[in-house]
Parts: sequence; C-alpha cells; structure tokens
Amino acid sequence: MLAGQRFVGKVLLMTTAPSSSSIAPTPVKLDPQLKGRLKRLAEARHRAPHWLMREAIAQYVEREEKRQSMREDALKAWEEYQATGLHLTGEEVDAWLARLEAGEDTDPPAPHV
Repeated sequence: MLAGQRFVGKVLLMTTAPSSSSIAPTPVKLDPQLKGRLKRLAEARHRAPHWLMREAIAQYVEREEKRQSMREDALKAWEEYQATGLHLTGEEVDAWLARLEAGEDTDPPAPHV
C-alpha cells in the first residue's frame, strides 16, 4: 500500500495527490474480482493500483469530454443546417478531400442551398 491509500472494508480510499493535503480521499467500491485484477495489473506494471485508477479515470473523462464536445458540435451544425439549408454534397466533400490528399492547397467548396 502506498501513501494516500488505505482499504476500509471493500473500499479503497485514495487521494489523487498523496503529497497534497487539500485533496480529499475518494472512495471507490470495487468487487473482489476487479480488485484482484487491478492488483495483478498494478504489480505487472510496477505501479500502484491507485495510479492505475487515476490514469483510467483521467483517460475516461478526457475521452467522454471529447465525445460530448463532438456531439454538441454535431447538434449545432444540424441546427445551423435546419436554419439556413446551407450544405455540401458527399461528392463535393470527397472531391475536395481528394485534392487535399493529392497535395493541393485548396479551400473547401462554398456551401449552397
């Protein structure tokens, strides 16, 4: 067990920065099988289970924030399309992308109704 970690029953209490007194421990309830898998993986990686959990949570949050941002952008684009009718066809986009792939420095085609 590393600094900033302790088990209370089946709950691993951890702090995200053991040296910081301003961050409170966050309880994470793990079933015994997952707890064992985490421990074995941590040992194989020469890391603390705490580090693996922080890393996994950070990656998850970053991925989900990007996913949410992409969803919001798509909804905004859809609303703009519904309001203006401006669009590009698939063929127009494919042709533009083919020119870019061929090394041409070209602007995207102008949207139309």
